Amino acid sequence: MTTMELRKEAAALSVAEKIQLVEDLWDDIALTPEDAPLTDAQKTELNRRIEDFERNPSEGVTWAQAKQEILRPK
Repeated sequence: MTTMELRKEAAALSVAEKIQLVEDLWDDIALTPEDAPLTDAQKTELNRRIEDFERNPSEGVTWAQAKQEILRPK
């Protein structure tokens, strides 16, 4: 099946099904991170963020806190 055929089939899915498909695809990609290496720009940005966190650890939030904030009803 081609990518275009997959995209056509995915277009017929509900939003919830599309989100689940993306999550499933991402989980599959995460199984072999060496197949999706970071670009130099991504490495630079990650290093910048790590350095910022190390200088100001109290300014960050945990993933649980961030997720709660993102999912909180508006």
